[in-house]
Amino acid sequence: MKIIRYFFEFLSVISLFCIFKIMGLRFASKFGSILGRVAGPLFRSKDITKQNIKIGLGELDKKKESEIISDMWSNIGRNFSEYMFLKDFRINENNFNNVKINGINYLEEIKKNNEAVIFFSAHLANFELMALTLNNLNFKFATVYRPLNNFFLNPVMEYLRIKYICPIQIPKGRKGMREIVEKFKDGYSIGLLVDQRVGEGPKIPFFNKPAHTTTIPSQLALKYNCKLVPLSLERKKDVNFEMFVHEPFKVEKTGDVEKDVKNITLKINQILEKMIIKNPEQWIWSHNRWK
Repeated sequence: MKIIRYFFEFLSVISLFCIFKIMGLRFASKFGSILGRVAGPLFRSKDITKQNIKIGLGELDKKKESEIISDMWSNIGRNFSEYMFLKDFRINENNFNNVKINGINYLEEIKKNNEAVIFFSAHLANFELMALTLNNLNFKFATVYRPLNNFFLNPVMEYLRIKYICPIQIPKGRKGMREIVEKFKDGYSIGLLVDQRVGEGPKIPFFNKPAHTTTIPSQLALKYNCKLVPLSLERKKDVNFEMFVHEPFKVEKTGDVEKDVKNITLKINQILEKMIIKNPEQWIWSHNRWK
């Protein structure tokens, strides 16, 4: 049954991608917004979404809660439709088409010093554009991704990511961890989205509630004494975005590696919290983060 379901999901996605392509970026994004608002709630638990919002934002009135949920699905739908137009977001130092960059001086300094750093962020706005932007600014860069469960659809998404976002895509997992270390030793910066639940890893407070959290950024920073660089992205209007490169920072070592890993990971979570609170409607609250 799973194979049949995956196959029909694949056909549905490919059909929608073809429709999006015909419509063009702006109309497709608007259609994706409508599609997300209508269809999104049918595929994810409303209770989990509301529970997560309560954990992250506290008690909200029903109107505000409904607005955040509706806008969240709108953003997810737009992201889905925009996969067909990733090449239209390609930029260089002189042409920031649809993506305005704040803090580019930090990127210039990293390039000037030929540093290998750890970029980290969350699933905010159209999160794929952060790695795409770094790649198009000619960073020596690799990004980590989670393969889709749907084995019919996963090759399509991998193709789009490799062709238009970043040519070096490292799958999550033990094998991927070895590749991350190898690339980092070769001078590649690594980009990770670290806001989702992982199967393994310590429980670190996230919005004051323990959640299984990846420790890859903190482990790499401690072992290789490299900088951590927070990135965030905001959807400003329709298909226009603003990317923020926050000030890079080095980790503090106490000699107690286990304690240091937890403290650094906690600091990363706290940075992500601020990003999410700033634009709560652009984060994926439907993910079962605190399972």
